[in-house]
Amino acid sequence: MEKNSKPNEPLVTHIYTADPSAHVFEGKLYIYPSHDLDHDEPSNDNGDQYKMEDYHVLSMDDVSSPVIDHGEALHVKDVPWASKQMWAPDAAYKNNTYYLFFPARDKDGIFRIGVATSPNPAGPFTPEENYIPGSFSIDPAVLVDEDSKAYVYFGGLWGGQLEKWQTGTFVPDAEGPAPDAPALGPRVAELSDDMLTFKSEPKEISIVDEDGSPILASDEDRRYFEGPWVHKYNGLYYLSYSTGTTHKIVYAVSENPQGPFVFKGTILTPVIGWTTHHSIVEFNDKWYLFYHDCELSNGVNHKRSVKYTELKYDSDGTIQTIEPYGDK
Repeated sequence: MEKNSKPNEPLVTHIYTADPSAHVFEGKLYIYPSHDLDHDEPSNDNGDQYKMEDYHVLSMDDVSSPVIDHGEALHVKDVPWASKQMWAPDAAYKNNTYYLFFPARDKDGIFRIGVATSPNPAGPFTPEENYIPGSFSIDPAVLVDEDSKAYVYFGGLWGGQLEKWQTGTFVPDAEGPAPDAPALGPRVAELSDDMLTFKSEPKEISIVDEDGSPILASDEDRRYFEGPWVHKYNGLYYLSYSTGTTHKIVYAVSENPQGPFVFKGTILTPVIGWTTHHSIVEFNDKWYLFYHDCELSNGVNHKRSVKYTELKYDSDGTIQTIEPYGDK
């Protein structure tokens, strides 16, 4: 049995875990991370060092309870269309079924988003034969709204290939927008009732400042890079994401799940390691941020560990900025 979990400490130490998507299912916390392999190859901007092959599901009865590793829930070898790199996943519950959404490279090296299903939140998950038609890029995050409509948010720059889809088809050598042009936003698509296809073509989310002007590509402190997550608080939709090169988790707010979203501020200041990726969940009347860093591996970018900390709002709905090492 694992030790009891504590804020800002690795949930598990027997494997490296990253990109945690946390949910409350059946009265417990379930965390769906990616699984970093323990290797010593060099890093590059294309993300070749992130060689993840499978997913483990973690669960906790409470935030201070022992963390259970339910073992391998899905492996790339069992996904007919996928070739490698099972990156950041998410899970959702609808139709009395648990759905695992995950990115991977197809046989042509293009990132797609797949779906796998299970009757159990811990898996194992059975993948669909093919990826979601029309899907691309990485980091799927799914919101099942109060009206039972479900939306998937996705997209990541650089290794995540988002900038290569600006024309609607894959352009291998495409680059991002000019510095003075609006930054690329994440994509959103409403999911079909069976959660296996897009109801319509994905659309780009607009992220704007308080004056309604688009966040520009050169604004690396605020512009979208990867890792979208959407949660609801007091009737508003909060889109949070990684800024990539400036290593922050920031957020924007909207009255509509498909935006536009108005930029508000920083949730999490930089962690140890290049990537930062998170989720936000309410559990037993408190809110929590799940995130990862490379503290356990002494800063190796592709050997990350999932952690959590409490997240707090001010009375006006502003999220208080979290300094991950403030109490160490």
